[in-house]
Amino acid sequence: MSQVLYRKYRPQNFDEVKGQDHVVSVLKSAVSLKRISHAYLFSGPRGTGKTSVARILAGGIGCHQYDLMEMDAASSRGIEEIRSLRDGVQTVPLKGEYKVYIIDEAHMLTKEAFNALLKTLEEPPQHAIFILATTEPQKLPDTITSRCQHFAFKKIPEDVLRNSLLEIAKKENYKIDEETAGLIAFFSDGSFRDSQMMLDQIFSMGEKNITGDMARKLLSAPSRDLIQGFVSSVIEKDSARGMEIIQAVSEKGIGTQLFLKFVLRNLRALLMMRISPASEKELEQILGKDEVDFLKKYKDKTNVRDLGYSLTLFLEAYDKTNRAYLPQLPVELALAKLHLRKQNSDLN
Repeated sequence: MSQVLYRKYRPQNFDEVKGQDHVVSVLKSAVSLKRISHAYLFSGPRGTGKTSVARILAGGIGCHQYDLMEMDAASSRGIEEIRSLRDGVQTVPLKGEYKVYIIDEAHMLTKEAFNALLKTLEEPPQHAIFILATTEPQKLPDTITSRCQHFAFKKIPEDVLRNSLLEIAKKENYKIDEETAGLIAFFSDGSFRDSQMMLDQIFSMGEKNITGDMARKLLSAPSRDLIQGFVSSVIEKDSARGMEIIQAVSEKGIGTQLFLKFVLRNLRALLMMRISPASEKELEQILGKDEVDFLKKYKDKTNVRDLGYSLTLFLEAYDKTNRAYLPQLPVELALAKLHLRKQNSDLN
């Protein structure tokens, strides 16, 4: 049975960690100088490398695999598990200088478990290192976080994800273009793990040449024609056509919020191009040359004020779509406001 991509391509050392330079540089220096804290807190979105970096840190300080303990607080969250951990902390390492305890999803621990853990963090044995990983650091008691060195992991930039996917595809003997890799990166919302799981799904289709259409079909992504058609209707102030497109999106079963995410991405790119023409090269790295060429056609047909107004309306609609009786209704209301604004402008 083949190994899933996110496990196969998990970083094995600090140099292989991507998108977290601000974390890696400090930890590498700490290991080099042997200035190791007894407790670390790694926080950040899912799939950004928290547990991978925790394991790499453990290896960097010479912790043997027999002395590396991992606990998933989502399933082992009670006081008994922490008491067992606390009792084990007192024993010396089997090999090497340190025993390392990685507690994933640490925010899921019960209040009693946190209290038990606190007693260990207050007076840890010299050989014990704790690494707490969480997506929700605000749920950890201050008494715990104040005893940890806190490293905030950030979402992985789209261009880093895209390049990683292109590299993996090449190693796995698949062909995938930059635009398709960028589409997967956009869908993964800054998560290495999610992007690699999506790529795994696409590989499972059995085709060696991965196309954008294949990726869109599997990911239920809106077509480029729908996205570009809607964006052009906004720029050209043709709200009637915008209404037709959002209706087509609904009929095709495409999520309204997902569709708006693509629209907002393009309108934001257009705003950046209006304010800073030099950003076009950077945007090509994210959106692809074809998409940027499309937006260039509309750059001189709009202005920063109108773009800012449209972005604000669709951002508000994005937040409301999942709460609305009809998901497309907030978008239709935004289009209605654009229509009224055009009418008032024509009258003046």
